Amino acid sequence: MKKLNIVLAILWGFALIGQQTPADKQSEPITIEGAVAHLGNGKVIENSLIMFVDGKITFVGDAKMKIARIGKVINAKGKHVYPGFIAPGKSLGLVEVNAVRASDDQDEIGDIIPHIRSLIAYNAESQVVESMRPNGVLLSQITPQGGRISGTSSIVQFDAWNWEDAAVKVDDGIHLNWPNTFRRGRWWMGEPRGYQPNKNYQKDVDEVKSFMGNSVAYGKTIAKESNQPFEAMQGLFDGTQKLYIYAHGQREIMDAVTSAKDAGVKHVVLVGGYHAHKVTDFLKENDIPVLVRFTHTLPFFEDDDYDFTFKLPKILVDAGLLVGLQNSDASNFQTRNLPFYAGQVVAQGLDRETALQLISSNNAKILGIDANYGSLEVGKSATLFISEGDALDMRTNQLSKAYIDGRDLSLETHQTELWKRYMGKFEGK
Repeated sequence: MKKLNIVLAILWGFALIGQQTPADKQSEPITIEGAVAHLGNGKVIENSLIMFVDGKITFVGDAKMKIARIGKVINAKGKHVYPGFIAPGKSLGLVEVNAVRASDDQDEIGDIIPHIRSLIAYNAESQVVESMRPNGVLLSQITPQGGRISGTSSIVQFDAWNWEDAAVKVDDGIHLNWPNTFRRGRWWMGEPRGYQPNKNYQKDVDEVKSFMGNSVAYGKTIAKESNQPFEAMQGLFDGTQKLYIYAHGQREIMDAVTSAKDAGVKHVVLVGGYHAHKVTDFLKENDIPVLVRFTHTLPFFEDDDYDFTFKLPKILVDAGLLVGLQNSDASNFQTRNLPFYAGQVVAQGLDRETALQLISSNNAKILGIDANYGSLEVGKSATLFISEGDALDMRTNQLSKAYIDGRDLSLETHQTELWKRYMGKFEGK
């Protein structure tokens, strides 16, 4: 009983200091004038004019054009405007404190559970979620973790009372952790340390193939009894969902993509792809985009270049692949640093606007929400923000305004409140 009371007290604490109240629906037209507009599609307008009405962008162009300004006019001269950044493949809103099991819904019991929907467990009032917005991360793919097939993800925006209001695209894809050909030695059982061949690799692969084959067969027949896992897979075969395959090795990547295509999966996305640079021709032939996971970590192997993980996104972009940044090795709190991961890629030689695409329009295309999000274009959602400087640089990523579907967001969070409090303390106020 005492432990239960402690847990309830912690959760009550979350409720008391939860997310800011969602913004009201856009009530008047807004014009942003004078900012350097980074459109998210590779283009830049040095002296821009952007207008949006009822949550939709109605004009994007040069401020020198003789066109009537409408509604509230924001003078953003010397500042920068960006589309809202998108973080794919994260368990944001599914776990608040790892040590408090009652606040952790990112993993469910079972190994093959495609029917588990992450969206219904999403906490729109999470402190972790609200901390994304001051850095320009305004949307995310809420993704379950663990097991062979973790479940089904959905895409949300970060300004809502509940998961129903937050949803941008419901049940967009299923996440498959492909078996590894190598595994770390279990030294506590007397095995050598380091990597060694996985003797069960083919068995694990056959299990996945069998499940996909049975799912296909289930969809072609009139089943006497409902099978939720098989039913959840049907969107992969009719093209309404994507299969996100987590794989790193050259053999794993080729086996995974080939198996999925043979089973009739219409849309496949490779997540991770540590050795994707070795099979770029294969990936292009099969039209496979890549979400790079490890951009701020040490190389996997001793003979890799020390900066290989930093360079990988540029290598894949130069090879002609559609590339986005996911960086799943970072904790949920660190997802707010997504723009700085893109900035690191710039330091490796990638063009700045191309690097921006890795967290805006490219991620939107990969997730299938590019019709409304990911770039500043007429007809798309007014999900954007104004930064005092370069948003890919942590020294100048200072937001003054942010909008989701035209709604003027609060940029206050629990973290900013603490920052102001203790800055005042140490400045002697």
